[in-house]
Amino acid sequence: MDINKKIAVVTGANSGLGAAASKSLIEKGALVYGLSRNLEKLKILQRKLGENFKPISLDITDEEKLKYWVNHTFSTTHSPRILINNAGVSQFGDVDELDSKKWHQMVNTNLTAVHFLTAALVPFMKENNPAHIVNIGSILGKTSGSKKSAYSATKFAIQGYSEALFKELRGFNIKVTCFNPGSIATDFFKSSGIEPNESMLRPEELAQILIHILETPDNVLIDELTVRPLRPR
Repeated sequence: MDINKKIAVVTGANSGLGAAASKSLIEKGALVYGLSRNLEKLKILQRKLGENFKPISLDITDEEKLKYWVNHTFSTTHSPRILINNAGVSQFGDVDELDSKKWHQMVNTNLTAVHFLTAALVPFMKENNPAHIVNIGSILGKTSGSKKSAYSATKFAIQGYSEALFKELRGFNIKVTCFNPGSIATDFFKSSGIEPNESMLRPEELAQILIHILETPDNVLIDELTVRPLRPR
């Protein structure tokens, strides 16, 4: 896909991979709607990226508000060609000590909200294509470990959701990719006591890989890609 002048929607755009992906898309000429609950951080990012970054403060787990925003923002003449489902939350811990509220937050944000937004945007993509949906999974959706049951459950689910979607939507000229990064040098896992370090993947590096996925020839589909640090700690 030629990204220039295309409309993109990026969730979790206020920091980390979402912010880096938004920057890379805008450098390629895209108009990016960046979604997050944190409007202040989005506006700070807009000052860096310019007017082609549209900050949208939205709780993507609220289906009615999400549908309202989609239907009042897009039309057959102004519709997204790119969706990056990046927003996510995590919490690691013993299964018998995990707060049920945190479980529901992970399921609602990492999985249910992905479906809400995808389902709302797909009709526009069917009318205007080629289009591409990238679901940000995780290495923990391929393998897991102790104290990672809830987060891994959501990311294993995203893996299956993405596979079903690419088979469903490929006939409409809509690509679906499940992108599974390993540990990223952000504050994402701080709540689980994991600090970023120099051996982790950099958001900017992963954003460039996302651009490569989006720019593949129209008849080429990368349905799944796993990226790991070369020398993890």
